[in-house]
Amino acid sequence: MLAFGGAEQVDNHLSTPIIVFDLIAETILVKPPFVRFAHDAYNDSQRRGIIAPLGVVIIALIRKFVVLTVRPRVAELLFHLYGRPLHPELFETYQFRCVKRGDYEAKIDITSAGHVVTWRYAGLTLTEVAAAAHHPLPERRRLFSYRLKGQRSDHVECRGGICYQVGFQLEQVDPEIFWVFQQELADDGRQRGMLHKFDSGGRLALGALSYVNVETRNRSMLVQAFHTFPEDFALVKSQSLFQLPQ
Repeated sequence: MLAFGGAEQVDNHLSTPIIVFDLIAETILVKPPFVRFAHDAYNDSQRRGIIAPLGVVIIALIRKFVVLTVRPRVAELLFHLYGRPLHPELFETYQFRCVKRGDYEAKIDITSAGHVVTWRYAGLTLTEVAAAAHHPLPERRRLFSYRLKGQRSDHVECRGGICYQVGFQLEQVDPEIFWVFQQELADDGRQRGMLHKFDSGGRLALGALSYVNVETRNRSMLVQAFHTFPEDFALVKSQSLFQLPQ
């Protein structure tokens, strides 16, 4: 886990983050609710006898006041695989699903820029992330990272014979094809899988969609994800297979 993922005992010097927030607010003219929320969070932690480290507090503030309700541009996307879990506070999650079958379990999140899949088996964790390039993610135990461009596939063999395979594709299409595909995704999402509709970016009347479908077997899990980017008339498709040894 990230170093700022825990909690520390209250001490007098820990009021410093609030002073920092006040200075930031005065410098960049942040609206008063930003500062009020910081003070409320700090005071509540004092009453409970703990305080979150500075990194977690900052992330919480960012999520509350500057959370994106629209997608980043598709050219900014990266696809990562980690051999570790990632702190949930790193992402703004709109929908999630937990699955457990046989000896493995997984959590699937639809996030602001794409998705996160956290898969666990026998002490091993694999985390797949589709996120914006500017998204603050750690480098430790990152197994690969690719910019979403064109079509690509890869696989990773882990200890004990566990295998991860993925294929993903970025495709820009004509507007007519794009809107037909987006409507088909919306229809499918009402019947199965996970579906989230994002706000419009302003230029277009309709916002982006994310659709994720999960199929489980006793020794494998298949994740199919589709993300639309109306501003670019672009479609991102990925298919991942997490497989136990035979």
